[in-house]
Amino acid sequence: MNEIESEEKILNILKRKLELSDNAKIEKMPVFKEMWTPIDVDMVIRDNYRLYFIEIKSNLRFENISRLTTFRELLRVKDKKNLSNYNFIIAGKNIPPKIKDLADTLNIKLINLPKKIEISKPKYDIFPNRVKVSSEKSWKIVSSLLKEKVTSIRQLSLKENVSYGWTYTTIQHLINQGIVEKKENYVELKNIDKLLNGIAWERPFENLKIFEMHIGIKSSYKAAKEISHILRRKKIKFAFTSYTAGGLYTGYAIRLDSIYLYLKKENLDFLKEIFDISPIGGIKAQIYMPDRDVFSNTRLLEDIKVVSPSQALLDLVGLGYGGRDLALSMVDKYASL
Repeated sequence: MNEIESEEKILNILKRKLELSDNAKIEKMPVFKEMWTPIDVDMVIRDNYRLYFIEIKSNLRFENISRLTTFRELLRVKDKKNLSNYNFIIAGKNIPPKIKDLADTLNIKLINLPKKIEISKPKYDIFPNRVKVSSEKSWKIVSSLLKEKVTSIRQLSLKENVSYGWTYTTIQHLINQGIVEKKENYVELKNIDKLLNGIAWERPFENLKIFEMHIGIKSSYKAAKEISHILRRKKIKFAFTSYTAGGLYTGYAIRLDSIYLYLKKENLDFLKEIFDISPIGGIKAQIYMPDRDVFSNTRLLEDIKVVSPSQALLDLVGLGYGGRDLALSMVDKYASL
């Protein structure tokens, strides 16, 4: 079966499972070019006034969910699109239960494809050259470059205790993407917007959320301060991040409706026991599971334990356009943090 026949067969399956009309047809759409590679989807179907943006994969991965949610956010915010007639679909042969749960949460529809159907190779590579700039070691290098402004690859390697080979590969990747510029032996960050867009795509912060609850405290500052006091006394590992940490680092007002903290899953029950949890009202505590060591370089700001500036910035960037203003404020002050 050639690529055209395979696409036609998948289109017929999608028409049936999505209950589309006979007028439904594949449509070409513009792509977003602000990422490491252009953001596109495998198929766009127009059915009268409705559009279906579809990823087609043999084996679904969390990266596929991340990519489609980033695409949706770019449509919504950057081009100020009304998404009421837009639908976001992932079709695949193998759909793990954890991915199904995440897709349901993010309002992405999953469709099972027959095991025997042929699927064309993707039009893009999720992480070109397998460089993931948001990884723990690469982000240390990028954070250091944000602070130093202009420096050498060797200096970055020595300062962050990351091998020269890893540092060189990370920086070269950013040079290839037009994010970093090299002049003789020195490198300089040139395109902060493209860097932040790429990080938001690679590591969506909301994918780390494990729980949220309302607690019986009406001030986000007081809630963060009280939780910090109790968990420090119990010697439980935790740290506030995202808007909470960013607000304290920059001096901007902390969001009034929520607090954001990292906590290991085994300590979640303790937090639920000590607070007056209510279904409505009060401050909402957003709990996230660490995907790396976020507890070693914490700081105490106004009696609230927060992650390092580097981690707070990474998490704010991972919120996409929602956290962009505060992330840029941190970038402006980063050298002094």
